[in-house]
Amino acid sequence: MHQLTVFLERPLTRNIIMGIIIFNAILLGMETSNGLMQNYGTLITTLDSACLAVFVIELLAKLVAYRGRFFRSGWNWFDFIIVSISLVPAAQGLSVLRAMRILRVLRVITVAPSLRRVVEGFVNALPGMGSVFLLMALIFYISAVMATKLFASAFPEWFGSLWLSLYSLFQIMTLESWSMGIVRPVMEVYPYAWLFFVPFIMVTTFAVVNLIVGLVVNSMQEAHAEETNAVTDAYRDEVLERLKSIEEQLSKR
Repeated sequence: MHQLTVFLERPLTRNIIMGIIIFNAILLGMETSNGLMQNYGTLITTLDSACLAVFVIELLAKLVAYRGRFFRSGWNWFDFIIVSISLVPAAQGLSVLRAMRILRVLRVITVAPSLRRVVEGFVNALPGMGSVFLLMALIFYISAVMATKLFASAFPEWFGSLWLSLYSLFQIMTLESWSMGIVRPVMEVYPYAWLFFVPFIMVTTFAVVNLIVGLVVNSMQEAHAEETNAVTDAYRDEVLERLKSIEEQLSKR
Protein backbone atom coordinates (compact mmCIF):
# COMPACT_ATOMS: atom_id res chain seq x y z
CA MET A 1 0.00 0.00 0.00
CA HIS A 2 2.84 2.35 0.85
CA GLN A 3 4.42 1.86 -2.58
CA LEU A 4 1.08 2.59 -4.27
CA THR A 5 0.68 5.77 -2.20
CA VAL A 6 4.20 6.90 -3.12
CA PHE A 7 3.47 6.19 -6.80
CA LEU A 8 0.24 8.21 -6.75
CA GLU A 9 1.92 11.17 -5.04
CA ARG A 10 4.93 11.28 -7.36
CA PRO A 11 5.18 14.52 -9.41
CA LEU A 12 5.53 12.44 -12.60
CA THR A 13 2.23 10.64 -11.91
CA ARG A 14 0.46 13.94 -11.25
CA ASN A 15 1.87 15.46 -14.43
CA ILE A 16 0.69 12.46 -16.47
CA ILE A 17 -2.82 12.74 -15.00
CA MET A 18 -2.83 16.48 -15.71
CA GLY A 19 -1.81 15.81 -19.31
CA ILE A 20 -4.64 13.27 -19.71
CA ILE A 21 -7.13 15.78 -18.24
CA ILE A 22 -6.04 18.45 -20.73
CA PHE A 23 -6.12 15.93 -23.61
CA ASN A 24 -9.62 14.86 -22.55
CA ALA A 25 -10.72 18.51 -22.47
CA ILE A 26 -9.54 18.89 -26.08
CA LEU A 27 -11.49 15.76 -27.05
CA LEU A 28 -14.67 17.06 -25.43
CA GLY A 29 -14.24 20.32 -27.32
CA MET A 30 -13.81 18.40 -30.59
CA GLU A 31 -17.13 16.65 -29.94
CA THR A 32 -18.90 19.98 -30.43
CA SER A 33 -17.79 20.03 -34.09
CA ASN A 34 -20.20 18.20 -36.40
CA GLY A 35 -17.55 17.91 -39.10
CA LEU A 36 -15.00 16.29 -36.80
CA MET A 37 -17.59 13.92 -35.35
CA GLN A 38 -18.68 12.81 -38.83
CA ASN A 39 -15.11 12.04 -39.89
CA TYR A 40 -13.48 10.97 -36.63
CA GLY A 41 -16.40 10.38 -34.27
CA THR A 42 -15.49 6.78 -33.50
CA LEU A 43 -11.85 7.65 -32.72
CA ILE A 44 -12.80 10.62 -30.55
CA THR A 45 -15.37 8.59 -28.60
CA THR A 46 -12.87 5.75 -28.09
CA LEU A 47 -10.16 8.10 -26.82
CA ASP A 48 -12.67 9.77 -24.52
CA SER A 49 -13.63 6.39 -23.06
CA ALA A 50 -9.93 5.57 -22.60
CA CYS A 51 -9.42 8.81 -20.66
CA LEU A 52 -12.40 8.00 -18.48
CA ALA A 53 -10.98 4.52 -17.86
CA VAL A 54 -7.72 6.08 -16.67
CA PHE A 55 -9.62 8.36 -14.29
CA VAL A 56 -11.57 5.41 -12.89
CA ILE A 57 -8.38 3.38 -12.39
CA GLU A 58 -6.73 6.34 -10.66
CA LEU A 59 -9.74 6.77 -8.38
CA LEU A 60 -9.79 3.06 -7.49
CA ALA A 61 -6.04 3.14 -6.82
CA LYS A 62 -6.54 6.06 -4.42
CA LEU A 63 -9.36 4.20 -2.66
CA VAL A 64 -7.08 1.18 -2.19
CA ALA A 65 -4.05 3.23 -1.14
CA TYR A 66 -5.73 5.71 1.20
CA ARG A 67 -8.69 3.56 2.34
CA GLY A 68 -10.63 5.48 5.00
CA ARG A 69 -8.37 8.53 4.62
CA PHE A 70 -9.62 8.98 1.06
CA PHE A 71 -12.93 10.52 2.14
CA ARG A 72 -11.33 12.86 4.65
CA SER A 73 -10.18 15.13 1.84
CA GLY A 74 -12.64 17.43 0.12
CA TRP A 75 -10.59 17.25 -3.08
CA ASN A 76 -10.97 13.46 -3.17
CA TRP A 77 -14.72 13.89 -2.78
CA PHE A 78 -14.60 16.35 -5.68
CA ASP A 79 -12.79 13.82 -7.90
CA PHE A 80 -15.19 11.06 -6.85
CA ILE A 81 -18.28 13.10 -7.78
CA ILE A 82 -16.86 14.29 -11.12
CA VAL A 83 -15.88 10.77 -12.22
CA SER A 84 -19.20 9.35 -11.00
CA ILE A 85 -21.13 11.87 -13.10
CA SER A 86 -19.12 10.78 -16.16
CA LEU A 87 -20.11 7.14 -15.57
CA VAL A 88 -23.85 7.85 -15.61
CA PRO A 89 -25.32 6.72 -18.98
CA ALA A 90 -26.67 9.55 -21.16
CA ALA A 91 -30.13 8.09 -21.66
CA GLN A 92 -33.72 8.37 -20.42
CA GLY A 93 -33.64 12.11 -19.85
CA LEU A 94 -30.11 12.14 -18.44
CA SER A 95 -28.49 13.53 -21.59
CA VAL A 96 -27.66 16.71 -19.69
CA LEU A 97 -25.17 14.65 -17.67
CA ARG A 98 -23.30 13.91 -20.89
CA ALA A 99 -22.76 17.63 -21.36
CA MET A 100 -21.51 17.79 -17.79
CA ARG A 101 -18.60 15.54 -18.71
CA ILE A 102 -16.66 18.72 -19.40
CA LEU A 103 -16.54 19.10 -15.61
CA ARG A 104 -13.72 16.55 -15.74
CA VAL A 105 -11.50 19.46 -16.76
CA LEU A 106 -11.96 20.86 -13.26
CA ARG A 107 -9.99 17.89 -11.95
CA VAL A 108 -6.88 19.76 -13.00
CA ILE A 109 -7.48 21.87 -9.88
CA THR A 110 -6.90 18.85 -7.64
CA VAL A 111 -3.70 17.97 -9.49
CA ALA A 112 -2.14 21.46 -9.66
CA PRO A 113 -1.23 22.79 -6.18
CA SER A 114 -1.18 26.41 -7.40
CA LEU A 115 -4.78 26.18 -8.65
CA ARG A 116 -5.78 24.43 -5.44
CA ARG A 117 -4.44 27.36 -3.42
CA VAL A 118 -6.54 29.76 -5.49
CA VAL A 119 -9.73 27.80 -4.80
CA GLU A 120 -8.88 27.37 -1.11
CA GLY A 121 -8.20 31.09 -0.84
CA PHE A 122 -11.55 31.89 -2.42
CA VAL A 123 -13.41 29.48 -0.13
CA ASN A 124 -11.64 30.85 2.96
CA ALA A 125 -12.61 34.37 1.90
CA LEU A 126 -16.32 33.54 1.70
CA PRO A 127 -17.14 34.43 5.37
CA GLY A 128 -15.57 37.86 4.99
CA MET A 129 -17.15 38.28 1.57
CA GLY A 130 -20.56 37.64 3.11
CA SER A 131 -20.29 40.88 5.09
CA VAL A 132 -19.16 42.73 1.97
CA PHE A 133 -22.07 41.31 -0.06
CA LEU A 134 -24.48 42.39 2.66
CA LEU A 135 -23.05 45.91 2.49
CA MET A 136 -23.34 45.80 -1.30
CA ALA A 137 -26.97 44.68 -1.05
CA LEU A 138 -27.80 47.59 1.26
CA ILE A 139 -26.13 50.07 -1.08
CA PHE A 140 -27.95 48.61 -4.09
CA TYR A 141 -31.33 48.63 -2.34
CA ILE A 142 -31.01 52.24 -1.17
CA SER A 143 -29.73 53.36 -4.58
CA ALA A 144 -32.49 51.47 -6.43
CA VAL A 145 -35.22 53.08 -4.33
CA MET A 146 -33.71 56.52 -4.94
CA ALA A 147 -33.27 55.90 -8.68
CA THR A 148 -36.86 54.68 -9.04
CA LYS A 149 -38.24 57.77 -7.33
CA LEU A 150 -35.96 60.14 -9.25
CA PHE A 151 -35.96 58.74 -12.80
CA ALA A 152 -38.98 56.41 -13.17
CA SER A 153 -41.25 58.99 -14.76
CA ALA A 154 -38.87 59.84 -17.62
CA PHE A 155 -37.13 56.46 -18.03
CA PRO A 156 -39.55 53.68 -17.10
CA GLU A 157 -37.62 51.16 -19.23
CA TRP A 158 -34.61 51.48 -16.90
CA PHE A 159 -36.02 52.71 -13.60
CA GLY A 160 -39.77 52.01 -13.84
CA SER A 161 -39.73 49.57 -10.92
CA LEU A 162 -37.45 48.51 -8.11
CA TRP A 163 -36.30 45.42 -10.02
CA LEU A 164 -35.59 47.37 -13.20
CA SER A 165 -33.60 49.88 -11.18
CA LEU A 166 -31.61 47.10 -9.51
CA TYR A 167 -30.73 45.59 -12.89
CA SER A 168 -29.84 48.97 -14.40
CA LEU A 169 -27.63 49.80 -11.43
CA PHE A 170 -25.93 46.42 -11.73
CA GLN A 171 -25.19 47.20 -15.38
CA ILE A 172 -23.79 50.57 -14.34
CA MET A 173 -21.62 48.91 -11.66
CA THR A 174 -20.09 46.59 -14.30
CA LEU A 175 -19.36 49.69 -16.44
CA GLU A 176 -21.03 48.04 -19.44
CA SER A 177 -22.42 50.85 -21.65
CA TRP A 178 -23.08 52.82 -18.49
CA SER A 179 -22.21 56.27 -19.85
CA MET A 180 -23.60 56.44 -23.38
CA GLY A 181 -26.21 53.76 -22.74
CA ILE A 182 -27.85 55.02 -19.53
CA VAL A 183 -26.25 57.93 -17.69
CA ARG A 184 -25.89 60.47 -20.54
CA PRO A 185 -29.49 59.99 -21.75
CA VAL A 186 -30.65 60.45 -18.16
CA MET A 187 -28.50 63.59 -17.80
CA GLU A 188 -30.17 65.12 -20.87
CA VAL A 189 -33.37 65.21 -18.83
CA TYR A 190 -31.84 65.51 -15.36
CA PRO A 191 -28.57 67.48 -15.74
CA TYR A 192 -27.55 66.87 -12.14
CA ALA A 193 -28.03 63.10 -12.31
CA TRP A 194 -24.25 62.66 -12.25
CA LEU A 195 -24.39 63.58 -8.56
CA PHE A 196 -26.17 60.27 -8.06
CA PHE A 197 -24.39 58.01 -10.54
CA VAL A 198 -20.75 59.02 -10.01
CA PRO A 199 -20.75 58.40 -6.22
CA PHE A 200 -22.58 55.11 -6.83
CA ILE A 201 -19.86 53.95 -9.24
CA MET A 202 -17.08 55.14 -6.92
CA VAL A 203 -18.52 53.22 -3.97
CA THR A 204 -19.57 49.98 -5.69
CA THR A 205 -17.14 49.50 -8.58
CA PHE A 206 -13.94 50.97 -7.16
CA ALA A 207 -14.38 50.47 -3.41
CA VAL A 208 -16.56 47.47 -2.59
CA VAL A 209 -15.50 45.28 -5.53
CA ASN A 210 -11.82 45.94 -4.85
CA LEU A 211 -12.47 45.09 -1.21
CA ILE A 212 -13.69 41.65 -2.33
CA VAL A 213 -10.55 41.22 -4.44
CA GLY A 214 -8.42 42.19 -1.45
CA LEU A 215 -10.14 39.59 0.75
CA VAL A 216 -9.53 36.85 -1.82
CA VAL A 217 -5.87 37.80 -2.26
CA ASN A 218 -5.33 37.92 1.50
CA SER A 219 -6.93 34.48 1.93
CA MET A 220 -4.74 33.07 -0.86
CA GLN A 221 -1.64 34.39 0.89
CA GLU A 222 -2.73 32.85 4.17
CA ALA A 223 -3.43 29.50 2.50
CA HIS A 224 0.00 29.60 0.85
CA ALA A 225 1.66 30.44 4.18
CA GLU A 226 -0.13 27.56 5.92
CA GLU A 227 0.93 25.14 3.20
CA THR A 228 4.53 26.36 3.40
CA ASN A 229 4.53 25.99 7.19
CA ALA A 230 3.09 22.48 6.90
CA VAL A 231 5.85 21.45 4.48
CA THR A 232 8.49 23.00 6.75
CA ASP A 233 7.12 21.20 9.81
CA ALA A 234 7.02 17.90 7.95
CA TYR A 235 10.63 18.37 6.80
CA ARG A 236 11.71 19.28 10.33
CA ASP A 237 10.02 16.20 11.78
CA GLU A 238 11.71 14.02 9.18
CA VAL A 239 15.13 15.49 10.02
CA LEU A 240 14.57 14.98 13.75
CA GLU A 241 13.56 11.36 13.15
CA ARG A 242 16.71 10.77 11.14
CA LEU A 243 18.88 12.40 13.82
CA LYS A 244 17.20 10.28 16.48
CA SER A 245 17.84 7.14 14.44
CA ILE A 246 21.50 8.08 13.97
CA GLU A 247 21.85 8.79 17.70
CA GLU A 248 20.38 5.38 18.55
CA GLN A 249 22.76 3.64 16.18
CA LEU A 250 25.74 5.48 17.67
CA SER A 251 24.65 4.66 21.22
CA LYS A 252 24.51 0.93 20.36
CA ARG A 253 28.12 1.02 19.24
